[in-house]
Amino acid sequence: MTAHGDGARSVDVTVAYNVPTRMRDGAVLRADVYRPAAGGPYPVLLARLPYGKSVPMTASMLDPLGLARDGFIVVIQDTRGRFASEGDWEPWTYEEADGYDTVRWAAALADSNGRVGMIGASYFGNTQWMAALAKPPELKAIAPQITWSDPDDGLFSRGGAIELGINLPWSLAQGVDTLMRRHGDDPTALGPALGALIEDLDQVTSFGYGELPAGRHPAFQRHGIREIGFERSRQDPDWSAACRVAGRQAEVELPSLNIGGWYDIFNQGTLDNYVESRAAGRPATLIMGPWTHANFTGQIGDVNFGAAASADLIGFRGRSIDLQSAWFRQWLTPDSAPSGPDLPPVLLFVMGANQWREEQQWPLARAVDTDLFLRADGGLAFDAPQADEGSDTYVYDPDDPVPTTGGALLMSSEFRSGPLDQAAVEERSDVLVYTTEPLTEDMEVTGRVRALVHAATDAPTTDWVVRLCDVAPEGISLNVVDGIVRANTTPGEFTEHAVDLWSTSYVFRAGHRLRVQITSSNFPRWDRNLNTGAPLDSGTGYRPAHQEIAHDAARPSRISIPIVRP
Repeated sequence: MTAHGDGARSVDVTVAYNVPTRMRDGAVLRADVYRPAAGGPYPVLLARLPYGKSVPMTASMLDPLGLARDGFIVVIQDTRGRFASEGDWEPWTYEEADGYDTVRWAAALADSNGRVGMIGASYFGNTQWMAALAKPPELKAIAPQITWSDPDDGLFSRGGAIELGINLPWSLAQGVDTLMRRHGDDPTALGPALGALIEDLDQVTSFGYGELPAGRHPAFQRHGIREIGFERSRQDPDWSAACRVAGRQAEVELPSLNIGGWYDIFNQGTLDNYVESRAAGRPATLIMGPWTHANFTGQIGDVNFGAAASADLIGFRGRSIDLQSAWFRQWLTPDSAPSGPDLPPVLLFVMGANQWREEQQWPLARAVDTDLFLRADGGLAFDAPQADEGSDTYVYDPDDPVPTTGGALLMSSEFRSGPLDQAAVEERSDVLVYTTEPLTEDMEVTGRVRALVHAATDAPTTDWVVRLCDVAPEGISLNVVDGIVRANTTPGEFTEHAVDLWSTSYVFRAGHRLRVQITSSNFPRWDRNLNTGAPLDSGTGYRPAHQEIAHDAARPSRISIPIVRP
């Protein structure tokens, strides 16, 4: 097939569909290959994904025709066991070896200059890291977007709690292709099997999220499908190395362009991958917008951050895909003339100020970690308590958990991500709220936010959830960052718990107030702690827990925020 130019880039493009390549174990994977019609040589951009190489989402995110018109051979491959590719679908397991084999094949394509870059987001951000760890000699640069570093910090789990919000609908959705392959020769079996799966997918919020045991979810057993990896990783801890980047960034001796969003479910993973790559002396670049995992516009949740916030403008530097094209050119065709604006080491969107800002490092050396202390009567202050201010109590009932309301999440469509009005959450009796006085001047918080909570419970295990919010003068409270920790406890004993709220760049405006919420659930984003101590893969019973949060001189519960002075 030949595709013609759009006027701005009047280069004809040819497309070859389902081009086969054989992996080392004999499995044949298939890719669509887009190339300029004129002879090369051209550098190659490779994307490997499980979602279907021909679906509109893929074309929208990668713009293979546009990249081919820019002078790249673009290869989009179905990963093993997905759509047109052979083999058994098992998330993550084969991506390192298959990535290596595919890079070597792609580099040898006709008209290739022998240099390969990898591109893509989320799952196919991770396939880049895994291929890079395998070290195919032709791979020269990667541009992973919105992807994780440690799968137990945002993909499988967070703070010990299951990332149920993504785990269940993602796994069910991937099961559609699994069932079509399994029953492809038997329509009488395919119809009922697909119908039952789609029913479960449609009822994720009304039914599926609440099924127990959460750690061995009945839906996966009903349909005989693979799950995202939480259950597998608990049965075989070493297996999760198949998608773990954490601790291995220094092994990747390549430049990387890391793109993430402040309200993305893999926010911290993007930052961690950048930080560790730079620490190892690699030429890494970071772009962080206000985006979620699936929304790259300027309207995120309840907030309009402005048109310049979108990935189509990035502060009028150009489209994200065009910035990536120019960035790849410097590494894949190093003798060519620059084709786009130079990127700084770090490009941040500072929310609240709603501006893009260039930086030379992350985290910012000028950010000062500063404690805000929980105080009596719902206060929050920079001054530590000097006396016994007592404690606050609530009852956490797993049968009535705090509903997920915004945040850095990826869930079924009923749950919006980003900053949302927290009024309904903060009215609940099982949510403690602590608020500062109105600010007299703007306050920028850029960096990692952490909390230390002195807490007690009458349960053998429970969860602590901490959320930082921005309260406008009219009283609207919007979530900024949050985190969870699952704790095994001695009932009745106060213990200090560290909660990682991940990172942000946010200006709290003069007249606004900072607010901290403390509770014990955020469901169904994270699975409910049943408060019984029963194993996750078998526990189905639950009990209420009586919770107590201290804020006195001996037990100063607090949140640490990195403040950047003008």
